[in-house]
Amino acid sequence: MGTNLYLWTKVLHIVMVTSWFAGLFYLPRIYVNLAQVDPKGSTAEYQRLVGMSQRLYRFMLPLATLAVLTGLVLYVGFGIGMGAGWMHVKLACVLLLIGYHHGCGRLLKKFAAEQRSHSERWFRVFNEGPVILLLIVVAMVIIKPF
Repeated sequence: MGTNLYLWTKVLHIVMVTSWFAGLFYLPRIYVNLAQVDPKGSTAEYQRLVGMSQRLYRFMLPLATLAVLTGLVLYVGFGIGMGAGWMHVKLACVLLLIGYHHGCGRLLKKFAAEQRSHSERWFRVFNEGPVILLLIVVAMVIIKPF
């Protein structure tokens, strides 16, 4: 029973993380498009992109929550990686990803209020954050360098 519970928790964790990352990859890309549109001149397009962003962000929140909760079950409940250096790096990256997710929500509120906070180029760079963090997390989990 314990092995099956562990494996199903791991499956659920991987699916939730993958789904959450799909949103983390796509939402900032929508922000690039929003930064290209003048909210006064192209109101319908701007509002459509804001609406898409809001729906995606609302969809991402339960995925992120379940990803973190299943990760905690694996870490605390099954003792996966307890005390290991690679797990400390992974957990630090997870905290950064939670902050990134929260930052996306703050940016979305600014877009909804038609406040320009950053340039299109800034959003293109911002869009790369989850890719780099995912690379580090996967490397830590697979290679376990320390």
